[in-house]
Amino acid sequence: MRLKRKFFIQPTLASAKNLLGKYLVREYRGKKIIGKIVETEAYIGPKDKASHAYGGKKTARNHAEYLQGGHIYIYLVYGMHWQLNISTYKEGEPECVLIRAVEPKSKIKNLANGPGKLCQYFKLDKSFYGEDVVESSRIW
Repeated sequence: MRLKRKFFIQPTLASAKNLLGKYLVREYRGKKIIGKIVETEAYIGPKDKASHAYGGKKTARNHAEYLQGGHIYIYLVYGMHWQLNISTYKEGEPECVLIRAVEPKSKIKNLANGPGKLCQYFKLDKSFYGEDVVESSRIW
């Protein structure tokens, strides 16, 4: 069952906690890649020193953080690892949840046990930037 918009516009700490145990599904070449979310990390926008929006910073890179809850904020770290975040809370409030790890349906250990490995497992890249997980046919 897909999560509705209401799930993602709740306070970010609640979203991060409530995502645990949910399944991330990616439609890829006619097959589904599935993993149970087992680790998340919340970023509370302007007041969170670890957030890309700390102090109200707005850039082309972090624009998706400012979108209504349920949109993908994906970015490259160290020039080689994608990081999957989902915007949370209200439009204009730059908050998000990093999906740190999933337990793949295949149960192969260490396949998606970190943000970079997770994006490799789900075959995610910058083409997902801003994607709406509530309505997408590629990822939910």
